[in-house]
Amino acid sequence: MELFAKQFPVVVKALNTGFLQTLKLFIVTLIGAIPLGLIITFGSTSKFPPLKYITKIFVWIIRGTPLMIQLLIIFYFPGLVLNNPVWGGGESGRFMAAAVAFIINYACYFSEIYRGGIESIPVGQDEAGLVLGMKKSQIFFKVKLKQMIKRIVPPMSNEIITLVKDTSLARIIALQEIIWAGQAFMKGSQGIYGAIWPLFFTAVYYLVFVGLLTILLGRLEKKLQYFK
Repeated sequence: MELFAKQFPVVVKALNTGFLQTLKLFIVTLIGAIPLGLIITFGSTSKFPPLKYITKIFVWIIRGTPLMIQLLIIFYFPGLVLNNPVWGGGESGRFMAAAVAFIINYACYFSEIYRGGIESIPVGQDEAGLVLGMKKSQIFFKVKLKQMIKRIVPPMSNEIITLVKDTSLARIIALQEIIWAGQAFMKGSQGIYGAIWPLFFTAVYYLVFVGLLTILLGRLEKKLQYFK
């Protein structure tokens, strides 16, 4: 108990620092992936065949390979080819590489959700808009986009919650997120109880974070029931 009392404030401080890194990666990924996913959707639904097929192949590759491998490739491969550390050294370079990998990965998943939402809207709405003299861009942003947002909130919510847990994969390139912080103390502790308790505290951080997100996304879904 004495050892636990001494280690507790140190472990909590380290976990708080790791959680802030996790939260930062989560926010940066959403800020980048949400608009990029929409751009990818425009490419995959384009009527220009080369753009359409190139985009679809890119999405297929990203969705068909593990995020962990993508992290390793994005972090190490450019440096090996150019014989120069592209991302720079230290924690900031590792964070940048992780952010790029996460944004690309989740943008591809979001793009498929967007595409499904757009295609679920009846074609008659496009025809009605054209009859009223609206441009295609106006039909999309003023008519279809609002309905699409309502329909994609549930699947997007699942992806966002998955993102919270996927941030733990960033430790593969030694980014010091929350699980990295917990593992550091697990390795340095003595005895089975000393080795396991930081892991439980790490899980609590994830549970609280996911719980808050679930409440917020649930409220957003209720507010978007205006098309019923």
